[in-house]
Amino acid sequence: MQGAFFDPNAPKKPTNLSINADLLRLARESQINLSQTLEQCLVEMMRQQQRRKWREENREAIDAYNRRITESGVFSKGLRRF
Repeated sequence: MQGAFFDPNAPKKPTNLSINADLLRLARESQINLSQTLEQCLVEMMRQQQRRKWREENREAIDAYNRRITESGVFSKGLRRF
């Protein structure tokens, strides 16, 4: 689930955004690269969304595994020395 889910070398595409004027002023004063910051935030948000989707799609299997571990323990239960 870690690999690139988008092409980081794809060409840039201009777009229009509406941003709070005071926040924009502060960002510019701090020399924050808005395009780079937005891309980084979007990547993190997309990763979070993918993780949530994966968990939802696999919830049944995860629950079944957890039930099995609760009922039977882990496979190495008799081999551990701690």
